[in-house]
Amino acid sequence: MNTKAERAIELHKKGYNCAQAVACTFCKELGINEEEMFRISEGFGLGMGMMEMCGALSGMTMIIGLENSVGDPEKGAPTKTQTYKAVQKYINKFKENNGSYICRELKGVETKKVLCTCDKCILDAVALTEEYLNSKKEAQD
Repeated sequence: MNTKAERAIELHKKGYNCAQAVACTFCKELGINEEEMFRISEGFGLGMGMMEMCGALSGMTMIIGLENSVGDPEKGAPTKTQTYKAVQKYINKFKENNGSYICRELKGVETKKVLCTCDKCILDAVALTEEYLNSKKEAQD
């Protein structure tokens, strides 16, 4: 059985963008159809097509939202603030490890100094997503 990290890299090698590779790796355990997630996350690759927020982090953010959100404000207390805090925490962890969360900076477009390859961004985003999901699970136990 492949690890989530191995699965994400396999998906990326198949042509999934960074956001798709991360988000689709977690579909099964969250009960999300992978084809739908592939389609939803397509526009988030290559830093939302503009080399802005790292696509791998966009995929991570989608999974954090899926796991944390109540899905409808009428179903329970609003979860937006809690979700935003979690997203900020894990994106900041990524930045601490890699020097940025902006795609063009990670790829060294202007500086010619690559801070983080796409594969490493994906691996780090998957690891941070797993860390978040494990922390949620431990909090529920």
